[in-house]
Amino acid sequence: MDNIKIMVVDDEQRMRKLVCDFLIKHNYSVIEASDGEDALDKFFADKDIALIILDVMMPRMDGWGVTKEIRKYSKVPIIMLTAKSDERDELMGFELGVDEYISKPFSPKVLVARVEAVLRRTNVFDEGTVEVGGIVLDESAHEVKIDGKNIELSYKEFELLTYFIINQGVALSREKILNNVWNYDYFGDARTIDTHVKKLRSKLGEKGKYIKTIWGMGYKFEVSD
Repeated sequence: MDNIKIMVVDDEQRMRKLVCDFLIKHNYSVIEASDGEDALDKFFADKDIALIILDVMMPRMDGWGVTKEIRKYSKVPIIMLTAKSDERDELMGFELGVDEYISKPFSPKVLVARVEAVLRRTNVFDEGTVEVGGIVLDESAHEVKIDGKNIELSYKEFELLTYFIINQGVALSREKILNNVWNYDYFGDARTIDTHVKKLRSKLGEKGKYIKTIWGMGYKFEVSD
């Protein structure tokens, strides 16, 4: 993750330091901002910021205001942090163009996993292909290969595998998978995910073990020996 620059915006110094220290530990370059206006000044002065971690409740200008202003000029990925868990706040964030939404308190490890997932989703897949644990996924050609051999997947199986890979290491609820792979207008039974996962695991052969079941919640794609 060398040279990837992340701006962390939070008026609470202790929280800001916790997030920054963990990101630096994972070899990210970090810029700190203590309020919304400070964040905008630093963002527009530095063209190399790859992602913003942004608190909602701040003095001078809150996270919503910062997001609105930045979205006028940039599609830089934004992860919103908030002490609230209100669904309306989350929906507002996505409407404004927020890429991820994490409620406090949170595990720094989970935050870093979300950062990596967002960066993969917004950067790596622009290159067309990605390789994870011996699985080569070519999004532009809509192909999956294992050990050089094409794996025949249905459209939804391909979309599901893509979503798992770009969220590698992140626990995903069935509801979240439905919303992102089948879209928000899908009102069918969430068990359709289990059916697709079963078929996908079978087609991936020994690589199917990377799709781990989280009982009572959903799934997590995690490469292991």
